[in-house]
Amino acid sequence: MKSIEIMVEEHENIRRMLKVIRKLCYKLMTEPNYDISDFPKIIDFVRNYADKHHHGKEEDILFATMNREIEKLAKSGAITGMYIEHDNGRLYMTNLEKALEEYKKGNDEARLDIIANSISYTDLLDRHIEKENTAMYKFAEKMLSESVKSTVDAECQSIEDKATDIGLQEKYIKLLEELEEKYL
Repeated sequence: MKSIEIMVEEHENIRRMLKVIRKLCYKLMTEPNYDISDFPKIIDFVRNYADKHHHGKEEDILFATMNREIEKLAKSGAITGMYIEHDNGRLYMTNLEKALEEYKKGNDEARLDIIANSISYTDLLDRHIEKENTAMYKFAEKMLSESVKSTVDAECQSIEDKATDIGLQEKYIKLLEELEEKYL
């Protein structure tokens, strides 16, 4: 499925950002006057590329279709588990944003919350991506009918085309490359 190939590529980009996040956390932990100005860029990437763009396709198209079409998966709770993990990631980003605000106000102890939420997010997403790549996507490819796969691909391609028109992928890949250059 072309849509799954694209989602796997997006996973690789997200995993690249997870490595950047870890490096930023290490710097925040070890450098007394570390500049946190790149954390909002990461939150932007996570919310708009990883969550809105990527998870949007998964939740609204692929997982919704799998829930409808693959009764065994729907009943097992596997798809619900994926939704819950997406929500946990959103919670970590909200808590990270709050911690950054506290740190900006002079609360040095907020470093703990910045690091805790960032590292929790990286751990959650790395394990989550592995489950999607090795299980959920394989189930979709094996268990969905060819006509349903074609519909999923067409719906995902429509989202990809709209995102390309506004330069979404290009913007966030460029940001990712800039942060990799700076931190890795």
